[in-house]
Amino acid sequence: MAELEIKDLHVSVDDKEILKGIDLSVGKGEVHALMGPNGSGKSTLANAIMGHPALEVTEGSILVDGEDLTESDPDERSLAGVFMAFQYPVAIPGVAVSKYLRMILNAHREAAGEEPLKIKEFADQAREAMDLANIPQDFSSRYLNDGFSGGEKKRMEILQLALLKPEIAILDETDSGLDIDALKTVADGINRFTGPDMGALVITHYQRLLHMVEPDVVHVMYDGKIVKEGGAELVDQLEAEGYGWIREEVEAAS
Repeated sequence: MAELEIKDLHVSVDDKEILKGIDLSVGKGEVHALMGPNGSGKSTLANAIMGHPALEVTEGSILVDGEDLTESDPDERSLAGVFMAFQYPVAIPGVAVSKYLRMILNAHREAAGEEPLKIKEFADQAREAMDLANIPQDFSSRYLNDGFSGGEKKRMEILQLALLKPEIAILDETDSGLDIDALKTVADGINRFTGPDMGALVITHYQRLLHMVEPDVVHVMYDGKIVKEGGAELVDQLEAEGYGWIREEVEAAS
């Protein structure tokens, strides 16, 4: 059974249908890329998976490990093992990174019936995760994303990924606006943490990340639907030819 399974998903915003019947499955150990032109519905799908309250699911279902989460709150989806790295992570002045990370880790432990981490236990885990994600130790004493550069914010997302060890990671254009060093950090994080216990859905319209993270499956969205699927070679075709041929195929079939 796929870890994440989306069946015939229709999603509307303010009575306008954005997603028009999405079927998508991501298993543990798999990296799936979701590509498409701006406005095709990629970020809407990511937010629907995480339960954004502004979105209305009018039809279909979202399952994780066989559990139907279509009507669940975002925190319930997180506790079920779904993680989302945002395109534009928000800053929270006054909240230290270490305090925030310990809070979310303990929330997951409480949901699993485990005792909260003691300060030393958390410090050891955080240090190990920072080393794995190639993140400076002084991150933990800073306020969450406050004054962070774009690259530092994305490193913060990868640090959360390393600590939480989710079953499914959704990365929504997390490569947007990054310089080459920050892009390598994101790619290394995806490559390092995707494995037997985690699958990833990488949403992007840039090919450069997918030259560092080779996807098992590439899905192409257009006008709220997945209209093309293939292997890593599809990335090269889109880089060479753009999305014009996708549009022509869709219009010819309609």
